[in-house]
Amino acid sequence: MLAAWTWVFPLSVWLLAIGWSWQLAQWLLNIPRLANLNRVSLPILPASLTPQLTVVVPACNEEESIEATLRSLLASEQIRLQIVAVDDRSTDQTGEIMERIAVQILNNHLENALQVIHIDKLSPNWLGKPHALATAASLAQSDWILFTDGDVLFAPQALNLALRYALAEEVDHLVLMPDWITRTHGEAAMHGAMHALSAWTMRLWRISDPKTRDFLGVGAFNLVRRSTYEALGGFTALRMEVLEDLRLGWKLKRAGYRQRVVLGPGLAAVRWSQGAWGVVRNLEKNLFALYRYRTFTALFACFGLLIQIAWPILGIAAGGWARAAGILTYAAIAGLFVASRRVTRIAPGYVVFFPLAASLFLFAHLRSISLTLLRGGVVWRGTHYSLRELRAHAGRLW
Repeated sequence: MLAAWTWVFPLSVWLLAIGWSWQLAQWLLNIPRLANLNRVSLPILPASLTPQLTVVVPACNEEESIEATLRSLLASEQIRLQIVAVDDRSTDQTGEIMERIAVQILNNHLENALQVIHIDKLSPNWLGKPHALATAASLAQSDWILFTDGDVLFAPQALNLALRYALAEEVDHLVLMPDWITRTHGEAAMHGAMHALSAWTMRLWRISDPKTRDFLGVGAFNLVRRSTYEALGGFTALRMEVLEDLRLGWKLKRAGYRQRVVLGPGLAAVRWSQGAWGVVRNLEKNLFALYRYRTFTALFACFGLLIQIAWPILGIAAGGWARAAGILTYAAIAGLFVASRRVTRIAPGYVVFFPLAASLFLFAHLRSISLTLLRGGVVWRGTHYSLRELRAHAGRLW
């Protein structure tokens, strides 16, 4: 047994190192293929007296960010917007802030319109956010809908450029990768590690290829053709979906609709978490849902993540050829930090925290699984959703 381990372990470390090196090579070769909205030449939108884009902004207890989000949308240039802001059962000042801004817009006769909806009670068999999104989308007056969040900041030209690109490329779904605002070293380290690990499954350049299974949906910026959204049943078909943004992208790609992912530094920005522990807390509802609440599948993924963390370290400690493989693994991960900086905005130096951040990511997985099982469901914004119902609506794996 020991004799076998002396060659099986180094071989496994080398296979991992080769895998990381392959992911790095793919990113280096293909990430330049992603369009940058700041650099593309696009036809001008025709003038219109009706909304050219409906923006849906759900918010639950977002009093600290909702005003900045709405004012950044209202400042959009060269596009006529219908903004539908949803106060989804907030217990803070979110609804009052929305109403105050709406009155100001009405009094100042601004071109972009703001409509406020208040939801006081959640309908049965619905999660809060899909319900808010579906309610607002039913009021859309334009041919395109942008689904976003109540804590995203937009540059004045962002929506104009995005819609012009979608029209020029004749796509049905456009994802603009936002700038992830990080204000602590813990946030940056966690975001960097998660994006590096996602390189194994998230191949952004393949999403536009209808022959691949690659897809994406981002809650901060999902721009969808309204007829396409309605043909798929909208968020009514995702009424019990925690990962409603990602699952919408999956359904669109699976149904054969055309998707694109674009970059646009400075066009949209969001601070997704506050500190490293904030990342763990935000992943509480998401990670078990990612595996469609299948316990064995989720635990198997945790085991794979443990291998990713432990094997390079053990290889370096073992010496010999295993040490070389461990060093190559970390060199490839460092290269991925550099190659993906156009997407993540994370300084490559944070790669030194990769083992620690990846370990915390593993803990977030185990925490999400255990809390969901112990609670018999997911607690989201103060509401409990039963695991039985979530599993019943989860559907197939990706």
